Amino acid sequence: MSHIKVFIVEDDADWIKALTAFLNREDDLLVVGAATNSGEALRMAQTIAFDVVLMDIQLEGSKLDGIHTAMIMHEHSSAKIIMLTSLNDERSMTQAFTAGAIHYLEKTRYQELPQTIRSAYYHPAPMEALLKELARLKREEQLKDLTGAEREVFELIEAGYTQSQIEQKLFKAESTLKNQVNKMLKKFGVRSSKEAVEKVRRRGLFQRDEKE
Repeated sequence: MSHIKVFIVEDDADWIKALTAFLNREDDLLVVGAATNSGEALRMAQTIAFDVVLMDIQLEGSKLDGIHTAMIMHEHSSAKIIMLTSLNDERSMTQAFTAGAIHYLEKTRYQELPQTIRSAYYHPAPMEALLKELARLKREEQLKDLTGAEREVFELIEAGYTQSQIEQKLFKAESTLKNQVNKMLKKFGVRSSKEAVEKVRRRGLFQRDEKE
């Protein structure tokens, strides 16, 4: 029988041990690795293969908590992310799904994990459709204050066009383009076009200088 490979990101070593033993009792589940902080999780994610991530929403001793770690991991991995938490509030849930998590489960309901993992792995389509729409709405929310001209410039920057290429494509003078870019950056609350693109790409969850 092939296993659903599980990767645990959790700052409590005892909880990792207990969760690993609990999940490995299931014939079709296999814990292939565990990390206790964001940096370790992101490094390990580049070296091991896994299908599902169990991510603690609150990671101690790290600049990146579980939400931010999930966002970065989601950008580089197709693994399904399930957020585990001791919290039960709408804001945490919304942030978890904004970060790309496909499920959210309170730790007190850990006995539901085997079935939750199977559901995330085998039947992700409905939730993925909702997450795609959420990502679209979050993008529109961030771009809503831009004028039509500013949005056109932003989308070309996002697509990788240089300033001179944008000037030629849109028939804009250098001073006009610089003025539009400066206004755009002010609305985003960032210092550079690169930061603006990254803020939108990460759905406004956190700024570039908050990364480890």
